[in-house]
Amino acid sequence: MPLAPAPIRPAPIRPDAIPETAEAARLAERVLALLLPHRRAADPAADARPEQFPLQLAQVTAFIRAGEPILLTLPGFPCKSPNPAKVLGHLPDEGERLSLAFLDGLCAEIGCLHAPGARLLICSDGHVFGDLIGVPDDHIDAYSDELARMIRREGLTRLSVFDLRDVLGDLPHDDKRARVHARYAPSLERLREQVVADEDTRRLYLGITRFLVEDTAAFPGTRSALQRDCRRRAYGVIQRSRAWGELIAEHHPAAVRLSIHPQPVGAPKFGIRLLAADDAWTTPWHSCALQHPDGRWELLRHESAARLGRPALRDGRPSHFEAL
Repeated sequence: MPLAPAPIRPAPIRPDAIPETAEAARLAERVLALLLPHRRAADPAADARPEQFPLQLAQVTAFIRAGEPILLTLPGFPCKSPNPAKVLGHLPDEGERLSLAFLDGLCAEIGCLHAPGARLLICSDGHVFGDLIGVPDDHIDAYSDELARMIRREGLTRLSVFDLRDVLGDLPHDDKRARVHARYAPSLERLREQVVADEDTRRLYLGITRFLVEDTAAFPGTRSALQRDCRRRAYGVIQRSRAWGELIAEHHPAAVRLSIHPQPVGAPKFGIRLLAADDAWTTPWHSCALQHPDGRWELLRHESAARLGRPALRDGRPSHFEAL
């Protein structure tokens, strides 16, 4: 089965409503200024300003000039961590609900500046590397399906979900992974060179290795053997993640590319924070949500949130914790 595109087709707009280039560029700076307070930065001390993101400005300007909704793509929301010390279960919970509402609200804010609005495509990547992180494919399907239901239930009309099923249909999951890897993944040799030479790639590699060590249950060997195995799998996860990013870019070449990983100023992808957390690498799928008495939300490991709060239910199942 070919890797067929699934394009998003914008609604037409009247020619007399199309702004001049200079006006569109100024509006693009205002749109990017809405994103900057939520930036997940690899260089948090940097004084980031819209003009330091020329690629994103050009992409947003093109949508504005065309009179189209601004399309944002976000690889992420793959599945829950398999480590019960981190999460409440294998289905989306309050952390995902709050994050989705935040993303939809961000699109709504953009719509206040640019009348055609903005749309965000959540490119759920769980099946891309599920075998490497130890999560069963049926759990990934259940997570992705519940995520789509949550979007519909909450009325988050500016969001939609895209995953391997949209590209390769009902092929076996291992076949899908193999096809995507073969067509898009960088070679292991090239990736090893980048880990040595590029600090951002090295940080990503170390971060993923740490997650894999934390999330691996019942490993039969020694701690050092586990470390070696996780380092090997980390390379595979990065290869597959890059392959997924290339596939998304091929299907949606004009989109503004967001990332849940920290990104430096001016990078091709714009790092975005979803909810407050002490660790810049924390996501809703590696944690659970704690609500403080002042209404503030924070992402924490399950074991940490349980020490600080009491469990709360939503729709009859565990959802988050409320601080004591």
